[in-house]
Amino acid sequence: MSPIQPVTDTEALIQKPNKTVIACRAAIDGQRKGLRALLPFLGPAFIASIAYIDPGNYATNIQGGSQFGFKLLWVIVLANLIGMFVQNMSAKLGIATGKDLPEMCRDYFPKGITLTLWGFSEIAAMATDLAEFLGATLALNLLFHIPMLPAALLTGVTTFLILTLERFGFRPMEKFIASFVFVIGFCYLIEMFLSKPNISQIAYHSVVPWIGNSESILLIVGIIGATVMPHVVYLHSGLTKNRIVPRNDTEAIKISRYSTQEVIIAMSLAGLINLSMMTMAAAVFYQTGNSQVADIESAYQTLTPLLGSAAASVFLISLLASGISSSTVGTMAGQIIMQGFVGFTIPVWLRRVITMLPAIIIVALGFDPTRTLVISQVALSLVLPIPIIALIYFTRRKDIMGVLVNKPIVNVLAILCAAVVLILNFILIYQTLGGPQPF
Repeated sequence: MSPIQPVTDTEALIQKPNKTVIACRAAIDGQRKGLRALLPFLGPAFIASIAYIDPGNYATNIQGGSQFGFKLLWVIVLANLIGMFVQNMSAKLGIATGKDLPEMCRDYFPKGITLTLWGFSEIAAMATDLAEFLGATLALNLLFHIPMLPAALLTGVTTFLILTLERFGFRPMEKFIASFVFVIGFCYLIEMFLSKPNISQIAYHSVVPWIGNSESILLIVGIIGATVMPHVVYLHSGLTKNRIVPRNDTEAIKISRYSTQEVIIAMSLAGLINLSMMTMAAAVFYQTGNSQVADIESAYQTLTPLLGSAAASVFLISLLASGISSSTVGTMAGQIIMQGFVGFTIPVWLRRVITMLPAIIIVALGFDPTRTLVISQVALSLVLPIPIIALIYFTRRKDIMGVLVNKPIVNVLAILCAAVVLILNFILIYQTLGGPQPF
């Protein structure tokens, strides 16, 4: 029996008849065609995509490009394909069930397992916020010469103010976050024009794998952790679960198709931005003999004499937009994780304070921000298999997903995605414990 049940009049009142919902209904009913039909469905994947271009990506991509040139571009392509696949499953779960992934875990798993998953998910959320806070703080410090500690506090206040947009419904927040994605994309379009990279090298290394040494393996795992984010896998199902509620199986299929199109668009844009980050680092630093550029601050300082102050400023503007917007999304995800797994919420301001504390401590103690960012992304990659495996478990079940259940080939590809992450993590742990280079 399909889990999609007809919506009663009482349930329909949950969805306020705003312009976006009306436009979506018109598209579902065939009254809007082409791009006009797709536009009102754009939003959830763009919110999710900001986590794919957060400051953790800057740290891993700059370090990878400056140290190894174009050789790790294939990792970005692989990570983005995995991310696109996983985010689509997460969005589909919310549409089919009307629940987010943490809620499904609480409903179907034993309490002990649910609490364990919650614990690991909170660690992932903390690691995420650490990267995002440090990125925005560093951008404020370098761009406006604000001391690191006041810059961190300013970041916290700014993200909290942005979160207040949620009181006006889902659409203002979607538009606001999407605008940040396009700002970051425009900034890197400028950087690509100024750096003039070798197109043939980009094309070759985007599809030909290269492993390298233990340091490159650390970056490979970090890049995947920075791209496919555990917290946003949970978040995406929460963004779609009640956005447009399907009234029957036919509507569920149509909504899912529009959602898939949006995921492809948003994640492709995020992937291109990530490729641009590493490409710029490879073209500007690696090919000019500046392979020692392994952190965001030295990247900014090196960009100024190589490409000019305008290029360096554009780089920092994109980093600031990335840090502030992704930190906002991280707080949203944290709320869904807590509410879904354990059934209670805390005020947004308190959540904001708790998740920013690790970043404040690191800033106050004077740790290297970029190295901390890379390590945080490795931690995210270690946690990543958990939500992927949970997604596979739920989306392959006909009794849960109904007409939106995974096709057999989708299940195979999903298992391969989880296997890739697990294998890379095993290699990282093996080497960390002193094992010899396996390649």
